[in-house]
Amino acid sequence: MTLHFAIIGAGAGGLCAAKHLTAQGIDVTIFEAGSRVGGLWVYNNDSGMSPAYKSLHINSEAKVSSFEDFPFPDDAPLYPDHAEMCRYFERYAAHFDLTRRIRFSSRILSVTPINGKFGVAFENGATEIFDGVVVASGHQSVPRHPPQIEGYGGDYIHAHTYRVPTPYADKRVLVIGPGNSGVDIAADICTVTAHTVLSARSPVLIMPRMMFGVPNSRTLSKLERSFLPWRVRVWIRTTLTRFFHGRMEQWGFRTPKTRTHPISHPTLISQIAWGRVTVKPGIAAIEGKEIRFTDGSADTFDAVIAATGYNTAIPFLPDEISPVESETTHVALYNRVAHPRIDGLYFIGFFDVTGGSNIRMMDDQAEYIAALVTGAVKRRSENEMLSAIEEERVWAARQFPDSPRYGLELDPRRYRKRLALDYARNNAKRSA
Repeated sequence: MTLHFAIIGAGAGGLCAAKHLTAQGIDVTIFEAGSRVGGLWVYNNDSGMSPAYKSLHINSEAKVSSFEDFPFPDDAPLYPDHAEMCRYFERYAAHFDLTRRIRFSSRILSVTPINGKFGVAFENGATEIFDGVVVASGHQSVPRHPPQIEGYGGDYIHAHTYRVPTPYADKRVLVIGPGNSGVDIAADICTVTAHTVLSARSPVLIMPRMMFGVPNSRTLSKLERSFLPWRVRVWIRTTLTRFFHGRMEQWGFRTPKTRTHPISHPTLISQIAWGRVTVKPGIAAIEGKEIRFTDGSADTFDAVIAATGYNTAIPFLPDEISPVESETTHVALYNRVAHPRIDGLYFIGFFDVTGGSNIRMMDDQAEYIAALVTGAVKRRSENEMLSAIEEERVWAARQFPDSPRYGLELDPRRYRKRLALDYARNNAKRSA
């Protein structure tokens, strides 16, 4: 009998999960809350869950940011924008005959295990039964707000709702957080504001987007060999960045001494050099429109944009089966995809790649999920999975800063090795 799976989300993760499952003869229905393919890349997505702003481009080169069996066209830009990304996903869905499997404007209310199957309830009151569920709803839809902001008296938004710089013309604006969105937004608004300040509480390395006339990923791939320890790779990135941008300290940042998520931007350092953006450390206190920083300085701001990340949330899963750990961004999943206690419940895209492509990694996850569903990779015992989850948690705690930003961090080399071990273990059992 053919298995029927529900896939929640028609973004990158949901589409490639559908492609790999259908290739193995599994019937799928993709449920998308919005009316378009593309998930977080859909500008002004009517699902209400996309953080895409008008100037958004991918951070990694198109050549390494596509699905392995469906590359970008040869004439694609080096760094496509959100509109080009959506067209890419639409072509992908059409090419693999997935579009007819998508039910748009279908918002999930709950997913409940029922005697080895799953009841999926919808906001319209309907309920359907499936043999399995793949959750591909993303982890950038529930903003995490800075705790001090309650005392602020000016205009405030989280980066999730930022779209264009126009509302900030001639205003003094503070952007909190030097992550990918924070540096993008600071560089975006500073050409229209009276002044822009970027608050960077933690050390950060702002790398150039291009190195020696090519995307930085090409340069790093030649130098960061897989056998090199991460400390050496951090040194390589820091040295290269200093060659192009100088020391982070001269721009107001602090150079990381530990392993951190790499940030790259094509214009931010120039905007700082031109005086359009000023970098400040973390926030000490907020009173009205006055904000004091940990270096003792203070300034007044008409508006604040918090690029402070997201809380991992899967609201349609009951607390008793949700893999999201309370008050953290971590997910307790075996190899980031398999629920350790519930067979048939899988997840895709709940990670942040350290120096790699999220889309390419989702492709690996989707292939692995299909292997688990078909039995090509044998599901391990609950105790084995829980032990592996704890082992990975301990490893990550040693590698990355103790911050919510790093709760979903994933080392692509290590992760692919772990997946390969599961494939190899299954093949070894068959040979025996």
